[in-house]
Amino acid sequence: MSRRPARAEHPGAPGGADRVMTLPNLISFVRLLGVPLFLWLFLVVEADVAAVVVLALGGTSDWVDGWIARRLGQVSRLGELLDPLADRLYILATLLAFTAREVVPWQFTAALLARELLLLGSLAVLRRYGYGPPPVHYVGKTATFLLLAAFPLLLVASVTTSVTATTVGAIGWGAAWWGLVLYWVAGAMYVRQATQLVRSARSGPGGAAA
Repeated sequence: MSRRPARAEHPGAPGGADRVMTLPNLISFVRLLGVPLFLWLFLVVEADVAAVVVLALGGTSDWVDGWIARRLGQVSRLGELLDPLADRLYILATLLAFTAREVVPWQFTAALLARELLLLGSLAVLRRYGYGPPPVHYVGKTATFLLLAAFPLLLVASVTTSVTATTVGAIGWGAAWWGLVLYWVAGAMYVRQATQLVRSARSGPGGAAA
Protein backbone atom coordinates (compact mmCIF):
# COMPACT_ATOMS: atom_id res chain seq x y z
CA MET A 1 0.00 0.00 0.00
CA SER A 2 1.32 3.46 -0.84
CA ARG A 3 0.56 6.77 0.80
CA ARG A 4 -2.48 8.47 -0.74
CA PRO A 5 -2.07 6.70 -4.10
CA ALA A 6 -2.35 8.79 -7.23
CA ARG A 7 -5.58 8.67 -9.16
CA ALA A 8 -5.68 5.98 -11.78
CA GLU A 9 -7.86 5.61 -14.81
CA HIS A 10 -9.58 2.30 -15.39
CA PRO A 11 -9.58 1.10 -18.97
CA GLY A 12 -12.73 0.81 -20.94
CA ALA A 13 -14.72 3.57 -19.26
CA PRO A 14 -14.54 7.33 -19.51
CA GLY A 15 -14.02 9.23 -16.28
CA GLY A 16 -11.91 6.45 -14.74
CA ALA A 17 -11.72 5.95 -11.02
CA ASP A 18 -13.54 9.16 -10.09
CA ARG A 19 -16.90 8.25 -11.64
CA VAL A 20 -19.98 8.22 -9.44
CA MET A 21 -22.94 7.32 -11.66
CA THR A 22 -22.13 3.72 -12.53
CA LEU A 23 -24.21 0.55 -12.36
CA PRO A 24 -22.07 -1.02 -9.59
CA ASN A 25 -22.35 2.15 -7.49
CA LEU A 26 -26.13 2.17 -8.01
CA ILE A 27 -26.29 -1.41 -6.73
CA SER A 28 -24.21 -0.43 -3.70
CA PHE A 29 -26.54 2.52 -2.98
CA VAL A 30 -29.56 0.20 -3.16
CA ARG A 31 -27.83 -2.21 -0.76
CA LEU A 32 -27.27 0.69 1.65
CA LEU A 33 -30.96 1.59 1.50
CA GLY A 34 -31.75 -1.99 2.44
CA VAL A 35 -30.16 -1.52 5.89
CA PRO A 36 -32.75 0.91 7.35
CA LEU A 37 -35.51 -1.00 5.53
CA PHE A 38 -34.45 -4.23 7.24
CA LEU A 39 -34.31 -2.53 10.64
CA TRP A 40 -37.79 -1.07 10.18
CA LEU A 41 -39.26 -4.38 9.06
CA PHE A 42 -37.57 -6.39 11.79
CA LEU A 43 -37.77 -4.10 14.80
CA VAL A 44 -40.73 -1.79 14.16
CA VAL A 45 -43.40 -3.73 12.30
CA GLU A 46 -41.89 -7.19 13.00
CA ALA A 47 -42.55 -8.37 9.44
CA ASP A 48 -40.07 -11.20 9.78
CA VAL A 49 -40.66 -12.79 6.37
CA ALA A 50 -40.08 -9.50 4.55
CA ALA A 51 -37.05 -8.84 6.76
CA VAL A 52 -35.59 -12.22 5.77
CA VAL A 53 -36.07 -11.37 2.08
CA VAL A 54 -34.37 -7.97 2.44
CA LEU A 55 -31.52 -9.46 4.46
CA ALA A 56 -31.03 -12.33 2.01
CA LEU A 57 -30.99 -10.01 -1.00
CA GLY A 58 -28.59 -7.61 0.70
CA GLY A 59 -26.25 -10.41 1.68
CA THR A 60 -26.25 -12.49 -1.49
CA SER A 61 -25.78 -9.41 -3.69
CA ASP A 62 -22.48 -8.68 -1.90
CA TRP A 63 -20.43 -9.93 -4.86
CA VAL A 64 -22.65 -8.52 -7.62
CA ASP A 65 -21.45 -4.91 -7.62
CA GLY A 66 -17.78 -5.91 -7.65
CA TRP A 67 -18.28 -8.48 -10.40
CA ILE A 68 -20.17 -6.01 -12.60
CA ALA A 69 -17.56 -3.30 -11.97
CA ARG A 70 -14.77 -5.56 -13.19
CA ARG A 71 -16.84 -7.01 -16.02
CA LEU A 72 -17.87 -3.61 -17.42
CA GLY A 73 -14.66 -1.77 -16.56
CA GLN A 74 -16.54 0.47 -14.12
CA VAL A 75 -14.27 0.16 -11.10
CA SER A 76 -14.31 3.47 -9.22
CA ARG A 77 -12.85 4.92 -6.04
CA LEU A 78 -16.37 5.49 -4.67
CA GLY A 79 -17.31 1.88 -5.38
CA GLU A 80 -14.25 0.61 -3.53
CA LEU A 81 -15.48 2.52 -0.47
CA LEU A 82 -19.21 1.78 -0.81
CA ASP A 83 -18.89 -2.00 -1.10
CA PRO A 84 -17.15 -2.65 2.26
CA LEU A 85 -19.26 0.10 3.87
CA ALA A 86 -22.46 -1.68 2.84
CA ASP A 87 -21.08 -4.99 4.11
CA ARG A 88 -20.18 -3.54 7.51
CA LEU A 89 -23.49 -1.73 7.90
CA TYR A 90 -25.41 -4.93 7.10
CA ILE A 91 -23.37 -6.88 9.62
CA LEU A 92 -23.57 -4.26 12.39
CA ALA A 93 -27.26 -3.45 11.86
CA THR A 94 -28.20 -7.12 11.76
CA LEU A 95 -26.18 -7.94 14.86
CA LEU A 96 -27.74 -5.13 16.89
CA ALA A 97 -31.24 -6.01 15.71
CA PHE A 98 -30.71 -9.74 16.35
CA THR A 99 -29.34 -9.02 19.81
CA ALA A 100 -32.34 -6.80 20.62
CA ARG A 101 -34.71 -9.65 19.74
CA GLU A 102 -32.46 -12.34 21.22
CA VAL A 103 -31.81 -14.14 17.93
CA VAL A 104 -28.08 -14.16 18.78
CA PRO A 105 -26.46 -13.90 22.23
CA TRP A 106 -24.84 -10.61 23.20
CA GLN A 107 -21.46 -12.34 23.53
CA PHE A 108 -21.41 -13.08 19.80
CA THR A 109 -22.28 -9.47 19.02
CA ALA A 110 -19.63 -8.19 21.42
CA ALA A 111 -16.97 -10.34 19.77
CA LEU A 112 -17.73 -8.89 16.35
CA LEU A 113 -18.00 -5.33 17.62
CA ALA A 114 -14.64 -5.66 19.38
CA ARG A 115 -13.06 -6.62 16.05
CA GLU A 116 -14.61 -3.55 14.40
CA LEU A 117 -13.22 -1.29 17.13
CA LEU A 118 -9.77 -2.84 16.64
CA LEU A 119 -9.94 -2.17 12.92
CA LEU A 120 -11.14 1.41 13.43
CA GLY A 121 -8.18 2.05 15.71
CA SER A 122 -5.79 0.68 13.09
CA LEU A 123 -7.36 2.85 10.38
CA ALA A 124 -6.98 5.93 12.58
CA VAL A 125 -3.29 5.21 13.07
CA LEU A 126 -2.78 4.62 9.35
CA ARG A 127 -4.50 7.90 8.52
CA ARG A 128 -2.21 9.72 10.93
CA TYR A 129 0.76 8.46 8.93
CA GLY A 130 -0.81 9.41 5.60
CA TYR A 131 -2.08 5.98 4.57
CA GLY A 132 -5.55 5.07 3.39
CA PRO A 133 -7.49 1.91 4.30
CA PRO A 134 -5.70 -1.37 3.48
CA PRO A 135 -7.00 -3.34 0.50
CA VAL A 136 -9.74 -5.86 1.28
CA HIS A 137 -8.23 -9.31 1.82
CA TYR A 138 -9.84 -12.51 0.60
CA VAL A 139 -9.99 -13.78 4.19
CA GLY A 140 -12.06 -10.75 5.15
CA LYS A 141 -14.32 -11.18 2.11
CA THR A 142 -14.82 -14.86 2.98
CA ALA A 143 -15.71 -13.94 6.58
CA THR A 144 -18.17 -11.31 5.36
CA PHE A 145 -19.78 -13.80 2.97
CA LEU A 146 -20.20 -16.39 5.73
CA LEU A 147 -21.74 -13.87 8.13
CA LEU A 148 -24.12 -12.41 5.55
CA ALA A 149 -25.15 -15.94 4.55
CA ALA A 150 -25.62 -17.01 8.17
CA PHE A 151 -27.89 -14.17 9.28
CA PRO A 152 -30.95 -15.01 7.12
CA LEU A 153 -30.64 -18.67 8.16
CA LEU A 154 -30.53 -17.75 11.85
CA LEU A 155 -33.55 -15.51 11.42
CA VAL A 156 -35.52 -18.25 9.63
CA ALA A 157 -34.61 -20.72 12.38
CA SER A 158 -35.73 -18.28 15.09
CA VAL A 159 -39.17 -17.54 13.64
CA THR A 160 -40.20 -21.09 12.70
CA THR A 161 -40.81 -24.17 14.83
CA SER A 162 -40.60 -26.91 12.23
CA VAL A 163 -38.05 -29.72 12.25
CA THR A 164 -36.36 -27.98 9.33
CA ALA A 165 -35.65 -25.00 11.57
CA THR A 166 -33.23 -27.12 13.62
CA THR A 167 -31.22 -27.99 10.53
CA VAL A 168 -31.33 -24.44 9.20
CA GLY A 169 -30.23 -23.12 12.57
CA ALA A 170 -27.30 -25.56 12.74
CA ILE A 171 -26.13 -24.52 9.29
CA GLY A 172 -26.57 -20.85 10.16
CA TRP A 173 -24.58 -21.11 13.38
CA GLY A 174 -21.86 -23.11 11.66
CA ALA A 175 -21.45 -20.35 9.08
CA ALA A 176 -21.70 -17.65 11.77
CA TRP A 177 -18.97 -19.12 13.99
CA TRP A 178 -16.63 -19.72 11.05
CA GLY A 179 -17.35 -16.19 9.90
CA LEU A 180 -16.49 -14.83 13.35
CA VAL A 181 -13.18 -16.72 13.44
CA LEU A 182 -12.17 -15.59 9.95
CA TYR A 183 -13.30 -12.03 10.76
CA TRP A 184 -10.77 -11.95 13.59
CA VAL A 185 -8.09 -13.60 11.45
CA ALA A 186 -8.60 -10.90 8.82
CA GLY A 187 -8.51 -8.23 11.54
CA ALA A 188 -5.19 -9.57 12.83
CA MET A 189 -3.81 -9.48 9.29
CA TYR A 190 -4.88 -5.84 8.87
CA VAL A 191 -3.31 -4.88 12.21
CA ARG A 192 -0.07 -6.62 11.24
CA GLN A 193 -0.04 -4.79 7.91
CA ALA A 194 -0.74 -1.47 9.64
CA THR A 195 2.08 -2.11 12.14
CA GLN A 196 4.56 -2.76 9.32
CA LEU A 197 3.52 0.41 7.50
CA VAL A 198 3.84 2.55 10.64
CA ARG A 199 7.29 1.12 11.40
CA SER A 200 8.35 1.81 7.82
CA ALA A 201 7.06 5.38 8.04
CA ARG A 202 8.85 6.01 11.32
CA SER A 203 12.17 4.67 10.02
CA GLY A 204 11.89 6.45 6.65
CA PRO A 205 13.00 9.98 5.71
CA GLY A 206 11.84 12.46 8.34
CA GLY A 207 10.64 9.66 10.63
CA ALA A 208 7.44 11.56 11.42
CA ALA A 209 3.82 11.27 10.51
CA ALA A 210 2.63 13.01 7.39
